[in-house]
Amino acid sequence: MINNIYPWQESLYAHWVHAGEGRHHALLFHGKTGIGKLAFAQTLAAGLLCAQPQHNGIACGQCQSCHWLSEGAHPDFREITPEDDDVADSAKKKTRKRQQIVIDQIRALHDYLALTSHQVGGMRVVLIHPLEAMNVAASNALLKLLEEPPQRTQFLLVSHQRQALLPTILSRCMQVDMPVPSHEQGLQWLQAQSIAQADWVWHYSGGAPTTVLQDDLDWYGWYQQWSPHLARGAAMDIALAGGVLIKQGMAAAIQVLQKWLLDLWLSRHQLPLRYHPAESATLQTLASKLELARLLAFQQQLNRFKMTAQHPLNQELQLEQLLLQYKKMFG
Repeated sequence: MINNIYPWQESLYAHWVHAGEGRHHALLFHGKTGIGKLAFAQTLAAGLLCAQPQHNGIACGQCQSCHWLSEGAHPDFREITPEDDDVADSAKKKTRKRQQIVIDQIRALHDYLALTSHQVGGMRVVLIHPLEAMNVAASNALLKLLEEPPQRTQFLLVSHQRQALLPTILSRCMQVDMPVPSHEQGLQWLQAQSIAQADWVWHYSGGAPTTVLQDDLDWYGWYQQWSPHLARGAAMDIALAGGVLIKQGMAAAIQVLQKWLLDLWLSRHQLPLRYHPAESATLQTLASKLELARLLAFQQQLNRFKMTAQHPLNQELQLEQLLLQYKKMFG
């Protein structure tokens, strides 16, 4: 079987896979990162294309259609996402990941959908993710397809940032607010994956547990290394802290700082912590010495740095600058 449905999605999956002719031609699955939206859409695509789906609508994994899909060669399935792009650099070719879905990709989709399906009377499925990665030209080109959809074509659209989408795109879709796991569901799932320190991971993921599968980073082990440094506040040794935080790259370091700052702000306002409940006493001590104006300025600075976090130049120097601002927040 091809089943990547998470426990908190099972009833929603049953609803949409069995909707049949009553299903909207364009389903937009939206919600925060890390709750399994893409896995849901991929499983639904497999179920719709399968020649012998199980009673629960899950693809059998054995038929010719399932084999084609698993090999990335199904003639009635198209997946569109920011793709690899060859970029000339001197005499060599380097490959980088595009940040956008561009109009040429949507034009190619137009050409593809102008053809008949591989199976007579069969369904075609188009999966686009993340939808907010489309530039304006691509969005307008997709809008034409959504306004006049080809027969027996199912669009499955995935978005982490629905607010970034054009209102005209939203109006042509059935918007599906994807369920978020409860604490109990998330914890049980993490434990079933043999994730160490499952409760800590649940909190640190912000209730988005599937993020732990997206990289090989031992977040808890790393947390044990950097948290003593941030806990020192104004007394923190920038060189030592920077050496620990940069180990996983600038983007991960910025994520650590953003989560820590949010809980500092919550602690200052005597609100429940979101990411570091075990650090309540430490954060309360730090929050009592905090200058809120500097914290807000530092948060804005982190947001700016996040936009260039993947740039390889001077990451250590940039991180040192950020940690200096962190120290200054405490007077």
